[in-house]
Amino acid sequence: MSEPVRPAVIGVVTASDRASAGVYEDISGPAIEAYFGRVLTTPFRIERRVIPDGFDSVRDTIIDLVDVAGCDLVLTTGGTGPSARDLTPEATLAAAPREFPGFGEKMRAASLAQTPTAILSRQLAAQRGKCLVVNLPGSPRSIDLCLDSIMAAVPYCLELMGAARIDTDPRYIQAFRPKK
Repeated sequence: MSEPVRPAVIGVVTASDRASAGVYEDISGPAIEAYFGRVLTTPFRIERRVIPDGFDSVRDTIIDLVDVAGCDLVLTTGGTGPSARDLTPEATLAAAPREFPGFGEKMRAASLAQTPTAILSRQLAAQRGKCLVVNLPGSPRSIDLCLDSIMAAVPYCLELMGAARIDTDPRYIQAFRPKK
């Protein structure tokens, strides 16, 4: 008899002063959650947070989601642009110092095919313990585009880190795992 699959824990962090203050509804976090609902075939649960922009809030939330909530994958949305309060990439690296530059390069390349202002985005991915942390843009359309561009590599990356296994629905994304 095989062991039951441990559901992956996916953290979703919306970094936005206005959404965290209730000035407007967070639509980016729910877009990430909906994406995984469509694409993943393995069990998972979401840990959502809506926090103000800024270094300390993002860093501390990532640390809490990984170290306390036990997240296998954390996705942030917002705070990757050039404004003074957009500090998500810096905060991510403070919490998860092992960067994987290819993720940011791939997301920017996919976005640049759609809009010239994608060059302003500073998305990245990094590791904290057994967790992959990925910074996404704030627009739901851009979120789907960026996740589509990297998702084939995410399941194997998590496997190599020792995180929970996730599998994708090949109708949407064909996850890549090397033949053993």
